[in-house]
Amino acid sequence: MAFIYRCQIELHDSLYFATREIGRLYETEPVIHNYALCYALGLVDSEIYSTTVSEEHSYRYFCPEQVPKYERHLTALNQQRIYVTPARSISHSSTLNTWKYANNNYHVEMEKTQKNIPGFGRTKEIAPESKFEFFIISDKSLKLAKWIRLGKWMSKAAVEILEQKEVKRSPSETDFIFPYLLNPLDVIFSHQVISYDVVNMPPVSLIQNVKMLGRYYEFDQLKIPACMEYRFRAD
Repeated sequence: MAFIYRCQIELHDSLYFATREIGRLYETEPVIHNYALCYALGLVDSEIYSTTVSEEHSYRYFCPEQVPKYERHLTALNQQRIYVTPARSISHSSTLNTWKYANNNYHVEMEKTQKNIPGFGRTKEIAPESKFEFFIISDKSLKLAKWIRLGKWMSKAAVEILEQKEVKRSPSETDFIFPYLLNPLDVIFSHQVISYDVVNMPPVSLIQNVKMLGRYYEFDQLKIPACMEYRFRAD
């Protein structure tokens, strides 16, 4: 048996992270990676969820070095049998913003300026009131935060559990289609993936409309892959 939560995120600020860079345009895909959700939901290095890690790899609001430690942090969620899927857009709109910066040194050598070219760029962000949907699979009941922060700007967002059920895993393997987003590394070790569409984004591109063979959980006529856990290498 497992608890499955169908959750919704509603943005209260614009959401920005650089999914792709096209010249000076930094574009945000209307997708939230499952790695990012684990951190935003407070599941990583948490005493509440029994996912604490060693002090050497601890995760706090201030991190002295900007080096991802996904394997160190998310393996603890595997041990607690907590898994979060990526979030897909239910409804969204985008906004374009232009930013500029200049050299603001307080003390400089007085030299003749050769060119006056400001640094600038544009960001395509997901607008407030956009909504996303994702699932959490857990062996035990969870209590989630109502408000979270997302993206480079630490944008405010509301989290709502739309539905919660305790379900059984299918007794045997079968073909089925999962139309939502998945992290391919997390599913290829437990299922035979037959076909899919790719959503390119770092640090691991996602897949959707996935046809696969394996065991699943039945959730309101939706078949959700069972036995998923965080993996970090394809070999």
